[in-house]
Amino acid sequence: MLIGFGVSRAWARDDGVDTVRVMSIGGSCPNCQLSGRKLPNARFIGANLSGATLVAADLQGASFFGSNFSGADLAKAELHGASLFGSNFMNADFTDADLSGIQGHGANFMGAVLARANVQDATLIGAELPRVNAHDANFSRAQMFGADLAQGHFERAVFRGADLIGANLVGAIFAGADFTGTTLAHASLAGADLSGAKGLSQEQLDLACASPTTRLPSGLVGRSCKGDPRVMILRSTPIHGAAPRYVVEMGQ
Repeated sequence: MLIGFGVSRAWARDDGVDTVRVMSIGGSCPNCQLSGRKLPNARFIGANLSGATLVAADLQGASFFGSNFSGADLAKAELHGASLFGSNFMNADFTDADLSGIQGHGANFMGAVLARANVQDATLIGAELPRVNAHDANFSRAQMFGADLAQGHFERAVFRGADLIGANLVGAIFAGADFTGTTLAHASLAGADLSGAKGLSQEQLDLACASPTTRLPSGLVGRSCKGDPRVMILRSTPIHGAAPRYVVEMGQ
């Protein structure tokens, strides 16, 4: 029995043949043991699962609204296509997890472990990722407008085709990371170690904001920006539970 943990189910019949189950989960269940559970398309609404163990859990297409998963163990979990709007995953463990295609607008991953995680095609607009350990993670084609990656470890991470417009990379380490085709317009690179990064071009760096403490590959030069780059992330009000729309405005 899960004390203080609310679970409800709804069924929808399709042509009288297939039954689709939707599970809504709320309440509090810190340190719950949910490893290997099949919870695709579940809805976590204001739930507190801090410190919960969800190793290899199936959470594909799940929705997390204002929920607390701080310190949770989600290693090898399947979260493909999940919505993580405004939820807290501070210090959570996503080692080897599948986060491809997630909607993580404004989600908090501060101090999380994303080692070898698959984050391809994710939308992480305004997401908080400072001090994460994301070595060998794959962020290919991820939308990371205004995301905070400060002081993170991204050794050998892949950012091919990712959009890091206005992102904060201050003090982060990118040894062996792949930036082929990455958009770095207005990104702050102050103190970042990109000296061992691959795929960086002068054209990319000309659009970013470096400083004398930025470490770059040999032959590449960073430029400073006049004042702080202004990046505004505007959020429209969602209608009938739809995902919020985000607009990024930039200027110098």
